[in-house]
Amino acid sequence: MTLSIYSKQQMLLHWVSAAVILWTLVTGFYVANVNVSNDTKQWVAGVNVSLTTLFIPVFCWRLVVFVSHLRHERMAQFSSAKMLAMFVHRLIYLLVAVVLVSGVLMMDRPIPVFGLFEFPQPLSDVALTDGFFVLHIWACTALAVLVAMHIGAVILHELRGYRVLRRMSWRSRVRQACGRIG
Repeated sequence: MTLSIYSKQQMLLHWVSAAVILWTLVTGFYVANVNVSNDTKQWVAGVNVSLTTLFIPVFCWRLVVFVSHLRHERMAQFSSAKMLAMFVHRLIYLLVAVVLVSGVLMMDRPIPVFGLFEFPQPLSDVALTDGFFVLHIWACTALAVLVAMHIGAVILHELRGYRVLRRMSWRSRVRQACGRIG
C-alpha cells in the first residue's frame, strides 16, 4: 500500500471540514427527526447556517489544494481499491459542494452569520427555493451515507494495521520531524 504524507495545510483543512460537516449533519438530522423544542430547532438552524456560510471559503480553498495535489497523482499505478477510495473521496467533495450551494439557494430569508452580518437572500422564487430545499435534503442524506462509509473504512483500515489516522494526525508530523533531527 502506498502511503501519502499529508501537509499541515491538508490536515488542517481535513479536520476543520470533518468537524463542520459532522456537526451540521448530526445536529441537522437530529432536530429534523427528534421531537425538540422550536427554540432548539431555531438555535441549531442558526448555528448551522452561520457555520456553513463561514465554511464555504474554507471548502473552496480545500478544493484548490485537492486539485493541485491531483496533478501529481499517476492513476495507472493505483490498485482497484485505491481507485475506489479516490472515487468516493471525489464524490464526497461533489456532495459537499451540492450541499453548500443548495443550502444557500434554498434560503427564504437573508443569510445571517452569527448575528454579525448577513448576506441577502439569493433567490425569491418560492418554487426555486423549495426545489433547492429538496435537493439539499437528498444531498445531505447521500453525504451522511458517504461520510459513514468513510469513517467505516478508516476503522477497517486501522483494524487491519494500516495506520491511516496516524498519517492524518499532528503527532505523526512531530515524530517525523524529531526523526529527521536525531
